[in-house]
Formats: sequence, structure tokens, C-alpha cells
Amino acid sequence: MTIVSAFLLPGSPLPQLRPDITPWGRIREGLSRAGKALAESKPDCVLVYSTQWFAVLDQLWITRARSTGVHVDENWHEFGEQAFDIHSDCALAQRCVDACNAAGIKTRGVDYDQFPIDTGTITATTLMGFGSASLPVVIAANNLYHSAEQTEQLGAIASAALQDKRAAVLGIGGLSNSAFRENIDLEKDHILSEADDKWNQRVLALMESGDIEAIRAILPQYSTEARPDMGLKHFYWLLGAMNASFKKATVHEYAPLYGSGGAIVQFDVQ
Repeated sequence: MTIVSAFLLPGSPLPQLRPDITPWGRIREGLSRAGKALAESKPDCVLVYSTQWFAVLDQLWITRARSTGVHVDENWHEFGEQAFDIHSDCALAQRCVDACNAAGIKTRGVDYDQFPIDTGTITATTLMGFGSASLPVVIAANNLYHSAEQTEQLGAIASAALQDKRAAVLGIGGLSNSAFRENIDLEKDHILSEADDKWNQRVLALMESGDIEAIRAILPQYSTEARPDMGLKHFYWLLGAMNASFKKATVHEYAPLYGSGGAIVQFDVQ
């Protein structure tokens, strides 16, 4: 099987920048556990889709061998900066570009010095321990005009393009996406509303049970009522990459991120 491990995780920088805050520290610990599981699956590369890397005109892929710099998140700049040094497998990324174009999805590579890598990708590579020369990434953008179905197709195309490789796949993005609009006691952070919390836990329970059809059935209502990050497009990406099949899932952590919902989920793809 091409995909040897699969994970859904939040893109917030808070677990990296302020792990001293209890709920954010729990997310950081969950990312560490997921990183160990990823390494144990022995992938050749990590296939990444982050809802925070926005594309508009075309589907984009990073085709630069090494991306370095210092990033300051646009929302959480007061908590500090994130240095990054991320290695990409350019040949594999080009395969994905070619495969997407062949499927009729207008696609191109991005190879620019100091190109702005998004917060979610930086946080994931840093806290989960990949993106090195020995375990490079293949990074896809979130085209804002792609539907959930098109995003699932994108994941399937990428997985097929890497069929001779062992790949871990990540979908980076949050659950309920409503945040506090006022200052709060950070140690008392919680999911903004009880309704959001119930929705998140319902979806996570279905993931744990591997009930894909039930998840598909409730996602439209979940998207309307809990407003998950980008309509949970990152989960559709994972479904596409996993050939719409997984046996069960393990929730490594679920915690608030300034009112929004964040979870680290590992899918059993064996």
C-alpha cells in the first residue's frame, strides 16, 4: 500500500509557541506521539495538505528542494516566531503536478526563495519531526475554489502518483472554527460552545469507529453548525489519499485552541 500512515491535526502555532498553557501543551504532546507513530511507519516521504496554504488560480505544490526562513503567524504574532528548514522531494512533487494537470486540474509548482510556508506546515514538521533531508515532504496547497469532492480527488491523484513509494499523509486543519473574540484566561481555554464540543466529539467518535459512510452523511450539517476549518477539506484530502478506506482511528488528543477545536487523529490504514 502506498499510504503507510495517515493523520489529521490542527494547524495552530499555539502548541509550539506556548506549550506552557495546559490545553495547548496537551496538543503538543499529542503531536509528539503522532510523530513517533509516523516515524514507526517508515515512510519515504510525507504528503502534506494544509488548509492554511491558500491558492486561488491554480493548484500549487512546493517544488523547491529546501525552504528556510522565519515565520510570524498573522493571528498569534505576540507569542513569537517560528524558524523553519523544510526539505521537499522535488521529483515526487513534480509527479503530483503532472498527474493533476493530466486529470484536468490546472496545476503548477512553486520554487521561490523565501516563499511563505504556512503556519500549519511549519508547526507539523517542527513538532512531529519530519521535513528533513532523510524524510522530505511533498506539500499541496488548499485551493479555495476546490470543493470537498475535488479535494478528495486531489488526495487520490497524489497517492496514485506516489504508488511506488511509502508515504505518510497529513491533513492539517482544525475542527470547530469559532474562536474567542476577547481576551481570556489562557489556562481556562475551552471549546467556545457546548454545541461545538458535542459536534466535534461526535465526528471524532465516528472516526474512531471507522464509520466512513456515517461521517460523510453528517459532514454537511457539521460544516453548517460547527463551521469546521474549511469545511473539513483536510479530512476529504485524507479520504482521497486513503482510497476512501480506513478501519478505525486513534484520537491522540482533543483540546481547545482559543475556543476552536483541535484534534490529533491517527487513521489505521493497514
